[in-house]
Amino acid sequence: MSQESTSTPAAAQADDYLERRALRRGSAGWVLLTGLGVAYVVSGDYSGWNFGLAEGGFGGLAIAMVLMGAMYACMVFALAELSSILPTAGGGYGFARRALGPWGGFLTGTAILIEYVLAPAAIVIFIGDYVESLGLFGLESGWPMYLVCFAIFLGIHLWGVGEALRFSFVVTGIAVAALIVFALAALPDFSFASLDDIPVDSSAAGSSSWLPFGLLGIWAAFPFGMWFFLGVEGVPLAAEETRDPARTLPKAIRWSMGILVVLAVVTFVAAAGARGSASIQEAGNPLVEALQPDGKATTLSRIVNYAGLAGLVASFFSLIYAGSRQLFALSRAGYLPRFLSLTSRRKAPYLGLLVPGTIGFLLAAVSGDGARMLNIAVFGATISYALMSLSHIVLRRREPELPRPYRTPGGVLTSSVALVLACAALVATFLVDVTAAFIALAVYVVALAYFGLYSRKRLVAKAPEEEFAALAAAEAELTRD
Repeated sequence: MSQESTSTPAAAQADDYLERRALRRGSAGWVLLTGLGVAYVVSGDYSGWNFGLAEGGFGGLAIAMVLMGAMYACMVFALAELSSILPTAGGGYGFARRALGPWGGFLTGTAILIEYVLAPAAIVIFIGDYVESLGLFGLESGWPMYLVCFAIFLGIHLWGVGEALRFSFVVTGIAVAALIVFALAALPDFSFASLDDIPVDSSAAGSSSWLPFGLLGIWAAFPFGMWFFLGVEGVPLAAEETRDPARTLPKAIRWSMGILVVLAVVTFVAAAGARGSASIQEAGNPLVEALQPDGKATTLSRIVNYAGLAGLVASFFSLIYAGSRQLFALSRAGYLPRFLSLTSRRKAPYLGLLVPGTIGFLLAAVSGDGARMLNIAVFGATISYALMSLSHIVLRRREPELPRPYRTPGGVLTSSVALVLACAALVATFLVDVTAAFIALAVYVVALAYFGLYSRKRLVAKAPEEEFAALAAAEAELTRD
C-alpha cells in the first residue's frame, strides 16, 4: 500500500474534525468589530467605576484611570500587531501559545475564560437591579430574571454571529448616545469644587483634598480605573469571523480604544463635577444620581437610567460572545474537552455558549454578589494582560522576521509598559477584595491541574494555534540546520 493511500484517511479525519468546529467566515467588518469593542466595556461607564472614589478620591481615581488607560492603550497596540500575525479565534490564548508554549497558552486562555464567564454573571445581576429599580412591568431582580436574560441572549447568539453583532451594535449605539446626552445635561451643574469634596484622611501618607486617602489610594483605585476599559481586549476573539482580519482587527481595536478613552474622561469628570464625588462614590447608578441633586427623578435622569440598562445589556451580550469564542478555541485545540467546540449548522459554537451560560446563571442565582464576581473577573483579566504583553515582547525578540502587516508603535517598549502596569493592577486586586482574589486563584490552580495531569497530552495538532506553533518550530529547526 502506498504512503499516499495510508495518509488519506487520517487527513480526511482531521479535515472532518475542523469542519465540525468551523465558525462563519467574513461575518464582521471593522465597524461592527469597533462596536463590539465598545460594547464589551460600555456598562462600566454607567456604574462600578465610582466605587474607586471611596478608595482613592477624585485625584486617586483620576490617576488610576490614566495609568490603566495607558496600560490598555499599550496592550491593545500590541494586540493589534499580534492579531494581524495570528488571526484565530483563540485571541490572547493563541498569541501566548505561539510565544510561550502550551503552558503559556493555557495560562492565558484560562485567565481570559475566568474573566468572560464571571463578568456576565455579575452584569446579569446588575440588569436585574436596574429593571427592578425602574419598575418595569413590576418585575423583581432574582433568578427568574437572570434565567430570562441568559435564555434570550444566548438564543440570539445561537441564531448566528452576524445577527448577534448587529444587535450588539444597535444597543451599544443607544448607550453611547445616552452618555453624550448625560454629559451635556450635567454641564450646567458642573463645579470644580465638587470634584474633591471627599473628607481627607489625615493619617494617610500623602493625603490632600485631591488624594483624600493618600498615595496608597491611587493603587487601590486601579481595579476601578480598569472598569472604563475592561473587555476591549476581546476584539481579536472575532478573528475567524472577520473579513480580512489582518487589516480589520488592528483598525477596530484602535478605534474602540479611542472611543472608550473619550467616554471615560467625559463620564468621570461630568458625573463627579455635577453632583460631587462624595455623593456618588457609593451609588449603584452614579450618572442618574448626578442628574438628581434633590433626589427627584427628571426626564433626563429617566432617559439615562434606561440607557444604563441598554449599556448593561450590550456588555452582557458581548461578553457572552467573547467567552464562547475563548472556550471554543481552547476546546478545539484539546486544552478543554473537545466536544465543547462543536458548532451548529449556523456555525455557532452551541456548547461553547450553553455551558458557560449555564455556569454564569448558576453563579448569579446562588451568590447574588455581582461586585465580588466582577473582582474575580478583574483578577483573571490582569493575569491575561501580563501574559499577552509578555507574548508580544517574546515574539519580537524570538521571531523578528515574522511578517507583521501591522506593527506596534514603540515596539517592545510599548508592551513592556503594559506588562509592568498589568502586574501592578494584579497586586491591587488583593488590596480591594482579597477573598475574590483567592477564589480566582483557587479556580486557576484547579484548571492548571487538569491541564498538567490530563489535557496537556491530548492537544489537537490540526488546530490553527497548534499548527502555527508547529510551523514556527519547524522553521526554527531549519534555521539551526
